[in-house]
Amino acid sequence: MRKTAFLFPGQGSQYVGMGKDLYEEDGEAKAIFEQADALIGFPLSRLCFDGPEEELRQTRNTQPAIFLHSIVLSTLYRGEPAAMAAGHSLGEYSALVYADALTFEDGLRLVRLRGELMQKAGIERPGTMAAVVGLDANTVGEVCCEAWPVGIVQAANFNSPGQIVISGAVAGVRKAMELAKARGAKMVKELPVSGAFHSPLMESARTGLKAALDTTMIRDASIPIYANVTATPVQKAEEIRELLYQQLTSPVRWEETIVNMMADGATAFVEIGPGKVLQGLVKRISGSVAAVGIERMSDLGT
Repeated sequence: MRKTAFLFPGQGSQYVGMGKDLYEEDGEAKAIFEQADALIGFPLSRLCFDGPEEELRQTRNTQPAIFLHSIVLSTLYRGEPAAMAAGHSLGEYSALVYADALTFEDGLRLVRLRGELMQKAGIERPGTMAAVVGLDANTVGEVCCEAWPVGIVQAANFNSPGQIVISGAVAGVRKAMELAKARGAKMVKELPVSGAFHSPLMESARTGLKAALDTTMIRDASIPIYANVTATPVQKAEEIRELLYQQLTSPVRWEETIVNMMADGATAFVEIGPGKVLQGLVKRISGSVAAVGIERMSDLGT
């Protein structure tokens, strides 16, 4: 039996112009964009459509912008509903709104706050991230352990076979980059980010987010949501709350997530939101499943 899984992108997939066609061509989409502007008190929609890019790239803006685009698309989508879903980091909130565990209003409020807290944490405890290609998870773990005395560093995203992102203090990450090259990594590249996401340097953001999560109504999800922290399905509200809290300082176990979704019957993956990052990762993880994207009005077939 065919099962469709929805995937929701995270930070880094944004681009100026995202969602503009939806706003201009569909009244329901326009209403959601305008509702978002009113809820957070500034023209987020205009930032999505017109930039400037440097402002859209700020974490406090990027996160609600990607979330908004994903929610508009998932609301308008009239194809086969998802049997399960997952989101990469920020995208987990989009998945939870799709599964009715969070309201759109609460989801937008949380991702706006999350972005603000993460941006602030990046200023208070500066850090960086780097992509490591061509080493397995055990080797990357060893490299991070060896570099740790120089500065905090850990694996942050297990994205696909041989593609892992590390995160932490600048000195620790750069030492780990050197060690990874010495171990034979095909490519090691520092990423243009504003903080050490999914590392212990995000602890202040995690503490701030917990206060908001504790006062937010979260319901049981209507479909299984595969959590970043565990790579396993969750539907119970209190478990969702705890995993969102843990997520900020824990690695995103994306490769395991996709493998587990396939083991549970997913035969087709649909990325809902800007960019094609998650489709590419699915194809690297397995060549046996279809992976497509929905990011423009023309993709909706309406």
